[in-house]
This record gives sequence, C-alpha cells and structure tokens, in this order.
Amino acid sequence: MEVLISIALLGLILPALYRSVDLLRDSNQHLLGYLEKSKKISKATQTLYLDILNSDGNITIKKDEFSRLCIEETRNSLYALPSAKVCWIVLKKDNTLARVEGNGYHLPVGTEERVEIDPLMQNVALFDVYHEKDKVLVLLQQHEQEPISFMVQGVEKPKKKKKKKEKKTKKKKLKKSTTPPSPETNGTTPPSPPPSAPLH
Repeated sequence: MEVLISIALLGLILPALYRSVDLLRDSNQHLLGYLEKSKKISKATQTLYLDILNSDGNITIKKDEFSRLCIEETRNSLYALPSAKVCWIVLKKDNTLARVEGNGYHLPVGTEERVEIDPLMQNVALFDVYHEKDKVLVLLQQHEQEPISFMVQGVEKPKKKKKKKEKKTKKKKLKKSTTPPSPETNGTTPPSPPPSAPLH
C-alpha cells in the first residue's frame, strides 16, 4: 500500500519537476540570447567610440538615403591597417548598422574598391552624430530598446589652411629732376660773354 502511494506521489511530482526544468532551460536560453545581444551592442559602441577617439578630426556627417558617418582617417583598424577610412551607415535592409573600413573609397562603394563591411546591429531606429568644436555626441537606439548615448572629447576639427597671399613688390619709381642739367661742351663749361664797351 505504501509503495502504491509513493508511486502515485512520484507521478504527481515528476511532471511538475519536468516543467520546472523546461522553464529553467527556456530562461537560460533567453538570458544567453540577451547576453549575446548585449555583447554585440557593447562591441559596436566600443568600436565606434575608438574610431572617433583615434580619428584625425576630419569627420563628415550626412543624412540622405541612409544615415552615414565617415571618418577620413582613424588609427583604430580592425584589419591591421596603419590608418583607415571608416564609415558607419544604416542599411535599408533590417535597418542594419554597418561599419565600412578601407582606404580611398567613396560611398556607395564601387565594385573595384576593396573594403571590409561588418554588420553590427539590426533594427536601428536612431543613429545621430553631432560634432561641435572638440566634442562628438553619438545617439544610438534600437527599436523598442533603451537609447545609448556617449560623448567623445578632444576631437578637434582640422583647421583650414589659409592661403598665403603673395606680397607684391612695389617698384620704386625713379624721381625725375625738374631742373635741367647745365649744358656742357666737351666736358667744359661754356665761356662767359665779353663785357660790353662803355659808351662815350
């Protein structure tokens, strides 16, 4: 009798235990997915931060068919380049934030241009960058997620080189003498006329 009761109780406990294990497994999968997603976001923001921090300050910000941030030269290369041109763009497909690295290329990238493109974040609802004096402010947000913002200081805009005006040398005008030179005859002064004879 006691054995039957134990088996019955075990039959009630096991299903509940299995459900708890399933819930725990689902919870771990959700947590793992969140951590992976959070890791990708952290990597993307850290890379963007280092791109701006190590730049020469020559930053172009445009908003046309897709948002774009182009850094003409940065020392933060993911592909072992001494310096690289890096552009951050939001692709139309899934609103994907992608990083483009290379040298001497133009957007949109041509077929003969060699670049590396890394999609880093999807469902981007906001990507704004502001550059004022030596400060760069970045605003980034995914759909239905908390916004991310950070500021990079010490990024001065390159100074425009002033064209040196060639100094025109003023030619000194020779002053002409107003008094005519005394007449000379063979290098000697002309003889003075004889005195007139007295009248008687």
